[in-house]
Amino acid sequence: MKEIYLDHAATTKLDERVLKKMTPYFLEYYGNANSQHGMGRDAQKAVDEARDEIAALIGAKPSEIYFTSGGTEADNWVLRGVCHALREKGRHVITTKIEHAAMLTTAAELEKDGFEFTFVGVDKEGFVDIEELKKAIRPDTILISCMYANNEVGTIEPIKEIAEIARSHGILCHTDAVQAMGAMRINVADLGVDFMSFSAHKFNGPKGIGALYIKTGARIGRLISGGHQERTRRGGTTNVPGAVGFAEALRLTYETLEEDAKYVASLRDRFIKRVTEEIPYVKLNGPKDGSKRLPNNADFSFEYIEGESILFSLDLAGIAVSSGSACSSGSLEPSHVLLALGVPEELAHGSIRFTFGKENTVEEVDYTVDKLKEIVDRLRKMSPLFKLDGTLKEV
Repeated sequence: MKEIYLDHAATTKLDERVLKKMTPYFLEYYGNANSQHGMGRDAQKAVDEARDEIAALIGAKPSEIYFTSGGTEADNWVLRGVCHALREKGRHVITTKIEHAAMLTTAAELEKDGFEFTFVGVDKEGFVDIEELKKAIRPDTILISCMYANNEVGTIEPIKEIAEIARSHGILCHTDAVQAMGAMRINVADLGVDFMSFSAHKFNGPKGIGALYIKTGARIGRLISGGHQERTRRGGTTNVPGAVGFAEALRLTYETLEEDAKYVASLRDRFIKRVTEEIPYVKLNGPKDGSKRLPNNADFSFEYIEGESILFSLDLAGIAVSSGSACSSGSLEPSHVLLALGVPEELAHGSIRFTFGKENTVEEVDYTVDKLKEIVDRLRKMSPLFKLDGTLKEV
């Protein structure tokens, strides 16, 4: 059976060149980077070089890059670290209604510790309401956090503008760039943020390694107490192969980023055009303007049927997709992102996220659309809610 992977927002295939770069640090240079002997020094040298390369690629200083286990850990670190470091200054944080669960769950836990969060709304395409954000600022606001690009509908947020607003009020600013990194060229100095989370497995790097950019001078508490790793801020044995793979994956990604993004966007646009023209009662979620959404993202809601039914049917046909965020795919609740966009709950239940990669082909796009048409038609015929009245409803 033909297998087609269209879930690149969840994770990506490890580049074989990245694996080749990592392998010696599993088998030959396997010393603990914190050890003082020769093998330890070799490992530490590799970590330092990886840190240097990542920093250079994103416009940061090496001392501003801190390795983590991934984006979720980096997000946790920012929220918990800033809140506890600045709790005497204030206990109010501004974020948005469409953040990743790593942010929203951590925020809920911090609220129990006496911190207060304001969740700013978005418009029907997922763009943050800037005026609402401005009005939410208080004298005790210590952090503004907004994701760079949404993991479900692909909306690219105006982070530079948000960072400028935060800076003008003396407030720290964080962006979760886990989805954006690898899809667009990012320079932290140009963005003006104080913190940025990102993760290697989203751009053909290894799983289990991420990073947090911490601007020099930005106050934040340590994440994990213990050893002296990551300048005493994040204890634990350094993931040397992961750091090496992270840097190599980002380097390779940046080498062909614009070319790859253009190609992937062409696949996305072909898919969107065919689905909207050939399947009735569908709604494209997120920006209509392709330049304002991630090049790989197409999120649709299908009326009268459950998204899970489409997902499982596509899976049986050898096509891997996601119903919303992969991190929340086990939940029976409708997507909080779609609800924030104003999508009705019954329609939000019928959503599927298709995310393309540079390995995909036009033939795979067309095969997927053809299968999707068959599946949607079959499921709707089984649905008691479906009534074909000859008109395309506005949804």
